[in-house]
Amino acid sequence: MNEDLLAIGQFARLSRLSVKQLRHYAELGLLKPAYVDEQTGYRYYRHEQARDALSIGLLRSLDVPLAAIAQVLSGATGALDGVHERLEAELARRRSTLAALERVMAEGLPSVPVTMVTEPARRVLVVRETAADETDLGRATSAAVARLLAAASQAGASTGPPELVGLFPLDFGEPIAVAVALVAEGPAPGAELDVLPGGRFARVTHVGPYDQIGLTAHALLSWCAERRHTVRGPLREVYVSDPMTTPPDRLVTHLMIPLEEA
Repeated sequence: MNEDLLAIGQFARLSRLSVKQLRHYAELGLLKPAYVDEQTGYRYYRHEQARDALSIGLLRSLDVPLAAIAQVLSGATGALDGVHERLEAELARRRSTLAALERVMAEGLPSVPVTMVTEPARRVLVVRETAADETDLGRATSAAVARLLAAASQAGASTGPPELVGLFPLDFGEPIAVAVALVAEGPAPGAELDVLPGGRFARVTHVGPYDQIGLTAHALLSWCAERRHTVRGPLREVYVSDPMTTPPDRLVTHLMIPLEEA
């Protein structure tokens, strides 16, 4: 056996990985031993493999998945682009969560004035999306809005607020069905023509970023529960402001929850 080879224990210390990790990476084909003794099953590595081993450890410490690490080691270009996007999205979500927490710390649990309104049934165009979980709602809603506005534009339908309505289930399972509706009289390619039911609704107005709407929804549902109103879904978000021209802290959204008739 070549004297330049290192036993797995020696190589583990050199590369700052555990023997268990090295065995796992070998099974995945990510970092195979240079030599395996057929008699004993002992594994040996070359000194030159330490760079790859250390790179694996570094990238794992940066939360890079093993599949992406394999691409990096193979020299593939753009291998870390998806990881960067994921971390950016996670950072944005954490900032949103922190902002909501700071608002609760400053103002207490949300409480907003609720009004009772009666809405007529409306003919609407609907586009549906699926969110993987609650953290994916923003992406799914934005995707549905974009598809709906594109469909309405092709059909020449009006797209001005407050006609744009987000529809969300009361129970957040996984995945979550998301829909966005637009008041319209006729069909449009890529959208479903449907009727948005009318009836009695409890309504509140949320002023602020979309990612803090959950605080206002909490206040609305709490109000309904305290007054023993039986609610039914979906929860509606009526987007009054144009997010392209309105600062996030001034966005106006009406939240409406249908109530069971007495």
